Amino acid sequence: MATTKPAVSLVAVPGRRRATLDLAQKLEHEGFTGIYCPSPGDGLALCEALALVTREIPFGTSIAHIYTRHVFEWAQTAAVIHELSGGRFRFGVGVSHGPAHDRLGLRPGKPLDDMRKFVTELKGYAPQVGALPPVTLATLRRRMVALAGEIAEGAVWANAARSHMAESLRHLPDATRNDPGFFIGDMVPTCIADDRAAAAAVMRKALTSYVKLPNYQNYWMEAGYEREEIAAMSDRWLSDVTLFGSAKDVRDGVEAWRATGVKTVILVPSSTRGGQMVAFEELIGAYC
Repeated sequence: MATTKPAVSLVAVPGRRRATLDLAQKLEHEGFTGIYCPSPGDGLALCEALALVTREIPFGTSIAHIYTRHVFEWAQTAAVIHELSGGRFRFGVGVSHGPAHDRLGLRPGKPLDDMRKFVTELKGYAPQVGALPPVTLATLRRRMVALAGEIAEGAVWANAARSHMAESLRHLPDATRNDPGFFIGDMVPTCIADDRAAAAAVMRKALTSYVKLPNYQNYWMEAGYEREEIAAMSDRWLSDVTLFGSAKDVRDGVEAWRATGVKTVILVPSSTRGGQMVAFEELIGAYC
């Protein structure tokens, strides 16, 4: 198939971590264009393993939660992975959200100020820890997008609205937005199934916790949705935020995302038939 394959989101599930590395090698062999690891399961630890078991595929965190470790510890590990990977690693970082802070007993400050301070301190440790990877900021609304364009080497969304992406990207300077080295990605929940209604149900379940978060509610309202429509997870909203349906529906959706200016479409696969491993089998099959 001539279509350029997307990137994927990969989690190291307890009890299946070795199988996850085997899957990563298969994804590289199949020609997927990146592997990005969220915070569950320790995405940074998974990235360190990916540096050793893969050879060419780009990978990174998407995202690491900045408040959970001292910035020096983040810098040390990021520098190790950057060196071991031969420069294939991107360090995606974010401020996460209120429920995660409460669960961990964290008391963060203002997100923009905290992120600016974190990136400044991180880069300041380079003389001690060695060369650091490019930094990607987790973004949703315009001020964090603008900050990414100012202090980082990339911006990544999760669960963004495709209809709003062109507007979001306008908050990056033209030169930055058009710079091939500046990472622009979005993590898109995805379910491949011929039974479109069943796939939609899986996507609604996957996003149930997100529609309750104020930061996501505010973003989707900025994108043109009413609070009630978000809470109901309407068909219009679901089709804008996720990809679901047949293999062709998903492939066409990836191209539609690219047309908005997202350079790296990161599929987050789920399945109507099983867990992460089954979902990846379906995704690999869709691009064979």
